[in-house]
Amino acid sequence: MPKSSSSSPPVSAAPVVTSTPKPFLLTAVQGEAARSLLTYVGSLPLSSSDAQLLAVVVAIRAARGGVGNLTGQDLKSLRLDDAQSAVTAVAALGWQVRGDLIGGSPDTPVAIAVPDLADTSDRRLVFGKDKRSRVSGWTTRTLAAKPARKTSSAARLAALFLAAHARAERHGTLPADLPDRCRAALPELLAKGFLLELEGNRYLLADAVRHLSGMHALPDPPRPRDRTAEEPLSWDAWKAQASVALRRHAEAVEHCPRCHMATVRVAEAFMRKAVPAQIPASVRTAYGAWKDSQPDCGPRAAEFAAAFRAEHGHGPSVKQLCVGLGWKKQPRDLRILIVRRLIADEWLTNTEPVPWTLRPGRAARTPGGATAPVTTGARPA
Repeated sequence: MPKSSSSSPPVSAAPVVTSTPKPFLLTAVQGEAARSLLTYVGSLPLSSSDAQLLAVVVAIRAARGGVGNLTGQDLKSLRLDDAQSAVTAVAALGWQVRGDLIGGSPDTPVAIAVPDLADTSDRRLVFGKDKRSRVSGWTTRTLAAKPARKTSSAARLAALFLAAHARAERHGTLPADLPDRCRAALPELLAKGFLLELEGNRYLLADAVRHLSGMHALPDPPRPRDRTAEEPLSWDAWKAQASVALRRHAEAVEHCPRCHMATVRVAEAFMRKAVPAQIPASVRTAYGAWKDSQPDCGPRAAEFAAAFRAEHGHGPSVKQLCVGLGWKKQPRDLRILIVRRLIADEWLTNTEPVPWTLRPGRAARTPGGATAPVTTGARPA
């Protein structure tokens, strides 16, 4: 019999309507360009978020030839608290504003020359035409995103930094060069729904803005067992050398029509070296309180895992299980401990360390355990 879960009748997860995720706006190379733009602006001696936000827009427009055009309407759309001070601040850097952005015609382009970005061998940003255009469009879309557009300048500048440094469909780490004013504004992004989670230096973009992630190149995969090999495996090469069963499982997750996960997310999960998570005492204490409020968690988890596998062709991840069962507000460490205990109590089992292999355990197959699976409509992690 299970060790710590009651034999209450299983409760199925409420159906959740899924929608097709928006395609990512940037490739990994363009994501790196977006991060270099923000690093450049963050290095400028500007004392206000208004000025930094203006500098981002001007710099990406001037990234190729050293001159960017801005209209009075463009400036107004930035919703700066003090537009005049921001223009004065960038002019103090030596940027040449060749017209009247404040009092002139709102539709007349005003050229702004940025010496650092002039077409010389030592210019600060080196962008091709397509890269500059894509990053410029990403900047505009991020600032105009519904959860960010009516926030403060510091919060919108933070939104650019966090989107650029976010990792596809998993937690990111606050960038070291995030301005202090932006750090102070992070609760604003959480309250407005730009962020789904914010805990210490870890954050997760909300689903509605996940497509704004700056993207990163695939991580360096583990080298093959042959230590003489000169090059690490690519994702395709990893699948080619995997067993037939493992390759089929990986491709079932990669091409799952319900999860819609980015290939980079799937590749990272399968190719990275498994490192046991360390669970602090505070999380163990939190688990005790959570467990008292979830007396039927074992049967529910087993039933959900069975239904998920029937619909997707693979098991749920830790996050997919917890979100699907309504436990989505739990921190990541607590989620991991919850699933570990469910496995220890034999309500669940998995093929460790292979991801997406959760399935009902032995306790679910005993009298009083989970019943036949039901349709869940679980959301992807």
